[in-house]
Amino acid sequence: MTGYDVLAEVYEWLISDAKLPPAEFAASFDDVLSLLPSNAHVLDCSCGTGQLAVGLAGRGMQVVATDASEAMVRRTSELSEEFGTSVRAVQASWEELPVHFEDATFDMVFCVGNSLHHAAGAAGRGAALESMSRLLRPGGRLVLTSRTWEVVRSRGSRLDIWDRLVRRDGRDAVVVYRWEIAPRWEDEHHIEIAIAQVDASGLVLVRSELLSCWPYRYEELELELHRVGLRTEVSTFDLEAENYMVVASRI
Repeated sequence: MTGYDVLAEVYEWLISDAKLPPAEFAASFDDVLSLLPSNAHVLDCSCGTGQLAVGLAGRGMQVVATDASEAMVRRTSELSEEFGTSVRAVQASWEELPVHFEDATFDMVFCVGNSLHHAAGAAGRGAALESMSRLLRPGGRLVLTSRTWEVVRSRGSRLDIWDRLVRRDGRDAVVVYRWEIAPRWEDEHHIEIAIAQVDASGLVLVRSELLSCWPYRYEELELELHRVGLRTEVSTFDLEAENYMVVASRI
């Protein structure tokens, strides 16, 4: 199963217009960032193409960005150089984080962009959360965003085609999601993401990846956070919403 190495080259088409500039992506977390000193040590452990990490570094924070995808880490480094910021970018899965960093290293860890569902089932998710928790200083916070999987599963397997063209760097594209919803929560699900770009000559170039995911209920996530020594401080979970955010502190 592939893991964003193809999509890394066109990932900007999946980021909303409002969050594409690094400073604006970071600003979307102003409420939690206000809890940190300006020189805080921060880890973005699902960094994607680096918009959040670069935005945080632009505020003077000491930022490390990690991702399991080599292509995503490379693009994060390129974005950091473009904006003149200092971001240490490391290729690492969640489970590998303790190999690269000592325990209690960071004031805040971000796991955003609906990433956690790529951890393989309850065991993989628990291992990922354990790694993130270990790296937090006492009182440090994990900031996690997630799809509301209760909503996703209720809609079943389907094809979602965005109803507008997305323009990036003078090029237009249509974004398509194909959902394979398994019968049981604990089964492996799949999302195929396709980005169909239209170039100046009218030709269409399609890049797509089939991704594995393992959904979870919100109450399961709450229990798993507690098991790894994290206490929920803030939650925006709402069964009517598409996504939510959880902020949990290291006990």
